[in-house]
Amino acid sequence: MSFRATVESMSKIMDEMGITELELERQFLFGVYRKHIHLSKQAAAAAMPCFPVATEAKQTNSEPAQNAVSGYALKSPMVGVAYLAPEPGAKPFTTVGASIKAGDTVALVEAMKTFNPIKSDKDGVVKEILVSDGQAVEFDQPLIVIE
Repeated sequence: MSFRATVESMSKIMDEMGITELELERQFLFGVYRKHIHLSKQAAAAAMPCFPVATEAKQTNSEPAQNAVSGYALKSPMVGVAYLAPEPGAKPFTTVGASIKAGDTVALVEAMKTFNPIKSDKDGVVKEILVSDGQAVEFDQPLIVIE
């Protein structure tokens, strides 16, 4: 089976099973030659959660807006995977209600096997954490709301 055919068939299987990442490795001649394939697909747009930073609730007559998220949104500078702690099982960089200062690391975004620290660019209190540990994030996606 050709490389192209392998990738196409694996892509179809990934779509059918809802898998977003897959790694295949083949060894030939007792490990002398290796073929390594890593497929990564973005989840369907309909399944991706949307994280608005400031929402306007529809008001009826004199009801105040409820559950409106306001504040400064710290956004992801790249596409990757967000991590809220330096390593699995470790204490998270920050929590909701914690005071942070400009320059504090609040998360990591892994891109191309490199962990990039996401630092706060203003002082404040963490009002909301919009991503979960190990979640894929897009460029300019809000990660944390600071007030």
